[in-house]
Amino acid sequence: MTDPTARRLDDLLARLTLPEKLGLLHQWQAPVPRLGLPSFRTGTEALHGVAWLGPATVFPQAIGLAATWNPELIRTVGAAVGDEVRAKHRADPHQVGLNVWAPVVNPLRDPRWGRNEEGWSEDPWLTGRLATAYAGGLRGAHPRRLRTAPTVKHFLGYNNETDRAVTSSNLPPRVLHEYELPAFRAPIEAGAAVAVMASYNRVDGLPAHLSPLIDGALRGWADDEILVVGDAGAVGNIAGVQAHLPDHVEGFAAALRAGIDSFTEDDRDSAPTVRRMTEALRRGLIDESHVDRAVRRVLSVRLRLGDLDGDDPYADVPVDATERPAHRQLAREAARQAIVLLRNDGLLPLSPAAGHRVAVLGPLADAVHTDWYSGTLPYAVSAYAGLAARLPEVRTHTGADRITLRVGDRHVGCPDTADGGPLALADEPTGFEVYDWGQGVVALRALGNGRHVGARDDGVLVNDRPGPGDWVVRETFRFRYRADGTVLLHHLATDGYVSVDGAGRLVAGADVDAAAVFTPELVADGAAAAAALAAAADVAVVALGNHPMVNGRETEDRADLDLPAGQAALLRAVHAANPRTVLVVTSSYPYALGWAQEHLPAVLWTSHGGQEHGNALADVLLGDTDPTGRLTQTWYADTADLPELLDYDIIGADATYLYHRGEPLYPFGHGLSYACFDYADLRCAAGTAHVGEEVEVSVEVTNTGTRRGTEVVQLYTRQRRSRVKQPLRRLHDFARVTLDPGRTGRVVLRLRTAELSWWDETRGAMVVEDATHSLLVGRSAHDIRLVGAVTVTGSTAAPHAPAEPAGVAR
Repeated sequence: MTDPTARRLDDLLARLTLPEKLGLLHQWQAPVPRLGLPSFRTGTEALHGVAWLGPATVFPQAIGLAATWNPELIRTVGAAVGDEVRAKHRADPHQVGLNVWAPVVNPLRDPRWGRNEEGWSEDPWLTGRLATAYAGGLRGAHPRRLRTAPTVKHFLGYNNETDRAVTSSNLPPRVLHEYELPAFRAPIEAGAAVAVMASYNRVDGLPAHLSPLIDGALRGWADDEILVVGDAGAVGNIAGVQAHLPDHVEGFAAALRAGIDSFTEDDRDSAPTVRRMTEALRRGLIDESHVDRAVRRVLSVRLRLGDLDGDDPYADVPVDATERPAHRQLAREAARQAIVLLRNDGLLPLSPAAGHRVAVLGPLADAVHTDWYSGTLPYAVSAYAGLAARLPEVRTHTGADRITLRVGDRHVGCPDTADGGPLALADEPTGFEVYDWGQGVVALRALGNGRHVGARDDGVLVNDRPGPGDWVVRETFRFRYRADGTVLLHHLATDGYVSVDGAGRLVAGADVDAAAVFTPELVADGAAAAAALAAAADVAVVALGNHPMVNGRETEDRADLDLPAGQAALLRAVHAANPRTVLVVTSSYPYALGWAQEHLPAVLWTSHGGQEHGNALADVLLGDTDPTGRLTQTWYADTADLPELLDYDIIGADATYLYHRGEPLYPFGHGLSYACFDYADLRCAAGTAHVGEEVEVSVEVTNTGTRRGTEVVQLYTRQRRSRVKQPLRRLHDFARVTLDPGRTGRVVLRLRTAELSWWDETRGAMVVEDATHSLLVGRSAHDIRLVGAVTVTGSTAAPHAPAEPAGVAR
C-alpha cells in the first residue's frame, strides 16, 4: 500500500512547473495559488526564545539551559518557545515561518569561540541529549505533525568566527566520527530535529555546503526526509570569498547536487537564485531530478507542518501565547536552575531575616543584556532589582569611571533630552560613564540622559542608543593613549578615528592624521565609589561579565579568557573594602577566575538569564532554592591551557575535559550545593557485558547537610587498555536527585556499551574493543567519589542510538 504522504508529494511534484519548483528552493517561497500552496519561509530564530519578532519570552541562553542538566525542563522550554513561534505565525503567517533555526549542536570545543553561548556543551553526548530535549519540545509529540520544524546547526566542524568563511576545520577521522558527528546525529535520529543548516567554514579544505557527509551521513540517520538549508549568504561564498568554483552558477549547482535544498541568499529576493539555477540547468550542471529531490524535501517538511493540507493539530495556539503567566514562571525556573555555585565558604546563602545591608555593584548590577539571537524582552529584572524587592536596604553602583572629554579649551557636550543628539564641542561638559567590556573595548554612556554613544550612518556621534547592539555594533571604542596622557578615540565599526567637523560635531571614520586629540578628565572614580558602598554594607555582590554584543559574539572570537581589566580592578577594590564579597559572573562563556577562586568567599556563574535573571539570582542568593546548575564546559585556569583556536584535533591537542591532562580551575560537571552529599555502595548489575547490552550502575547518595538540596550524579568511564589513545574520562549518564537532610536515595545510572565505541580507520567503522572500563561516579569529571569496573566483550559496532528519544512518538 502506498504511503499517503508519498502520494501527496508525488502528486504535487507532477503538477508543479519547473519555474515553480525553482521558486521553492529559496528561503522565501512564493505561493502557488493554483495548487493551494501558500507562501512559506524558512528560518525563524529560536535559540532560547523567539528572536527578531518583537516581545517574546526570553529564556536563559542555550549554555545556561544546558547548565541545568535537566532534559525535562529543557524540553518544556522548547515546547513553550514552539508555542510562541506558533502564536506569532498565526498573527502573521507570511512573515513568521514554522521552520525554526535551533538548536545549535556544535560541541563547544574551545571557550574562546565567539558563539559559545549558542551551544550546549563541550561533550558531544551531553550536547546531543540536551539539544534533543530542546528540539523535541520545539517539534512537539504528535506522531505525524510538527509544532515547528527544528533545524540543527551548523554542519560541520564550526567553532571559529575569525575568517570563518575561508578557514578550514581539519578533522581527523576519529575526531569526525567520535566528536563532531554524534552531536548532530542524536536529535536527528530521535526524530526531534527534521532539518539541518550547513556551516560557513570549509571542512578538510572543502566548503561545508559541498560536504559529501550531507548525503553520505546525516541523511542516513532518519526515516523521514531531512531538509538541509544553507546559512545566510553561504552558498554565494562558494564562488565568492572561498573561490572554490569559478562563478555563482557553478557554486549554486554544486550545492544543490551536494544536498542543499533551501538557499538563504539575497534576503527576500529569490530571483537571483532562480536565475542561477535556470542557467545551471541550461549548462547541464544539474538536471530536473536534482531540483525534484530538493523540492520534495521542502514539501515533505511543509506537509508535516500542516501547511499543505490543513491537518494541523497546533493551529489553534492563541496569538497571546507569548503573554502566558506559565511562560514567565518557566523562565524564572529555568534561570534558577541555570545558576552554578562555583565556590562557597559558607557565606551563602544570605538570610533575608538577618536584614543584610547589601551593595550590588558592577556593570551588570542593574542591567539585563540580550544577545543577537534574543527576543525583545517583555520586561527585565536585574540583579539589583531582584534583591531590592526582597531586602530592606540595597544600594547599587555600576563601578564605572565618570569622565569628561576636552579638545583644546572646549569640552565635549551633548543634549540631555531623552532622544539625545549629536556630540559637539561646547562650553559646558557632558559627563560620560566608561564601561570596560574587555580587550580594550569600551562603551560610553552619557550621564545626562543615560543613553549610549554611537555613530550614525553618516559617522556623527550621537547619544541616543540603549547600548551596544545590532549586527554592526556602532557603540564601541578604544582609547589610544599618547605619551602626554591625551587620547585618540578609535571607533571600532568604522575602523576609523573620531574627528571634529566644521560645525564642531564629533564624527567617526577619520584617518589617524585627522583624529581629534582628547583630554579625558576623571570626574569620579568608579571603583572607589563602589568600594565605599561596599564598606558600608554587610555583604557586597559584584556583578561582572560580558556584554553579549561586544567581543565573543558571532563574527568575533575572544583573544583570551581574562576578565576585562577594569572589571578585575573593580572586584579587587570592592573585596579590599569588604571581604564579604560575592562575585556573580554573568557571561556567555567561561573566564579564568583564579584570583577570585583564591580570595573570595563565594563565586557564582550564570549565562545571560533573560527576563527573570534578577529574580532567579535573588532566589539562589537568599537560599529560597538550592543552586542546582553544573558546568557543561571546562573552565581553564589560563589561556595557555588551550591549543590554537583553529586546531580541531582534540585528541592530538589533549583538548576538552575528555583529554585535558592539566588541572582546570573548575572542571566539567562542577557545581556546588548548599547541602552536602556522601556517596556509598556502588553497584554494577554485571561485571561483564557484551557490546550492545546496557549495564545498570547504582549508588547510594546521602544528604549529610542541614538543608534540602539537589545533587547531579554523574557516570564517567575510562578504558584501561586500548590500541589507540582513549579519553581520560567520558560522560555516559547522569541523574538529578533531591534529598532532605539526612535522607538517602539510590540513584540508578545506565551504561550503554555501544557508546564505548571508537572509530577504527583500518576498518572504516566504529568498534568496541575487548577491554575493562573503569566506572567513575561522582560530582564532576574531576570529583570522583566511587570507582568500579566492567569488562566488555566487543565487536565491530554501528554508531550507537541516542540515549533518549526526546519523548517523540515515532
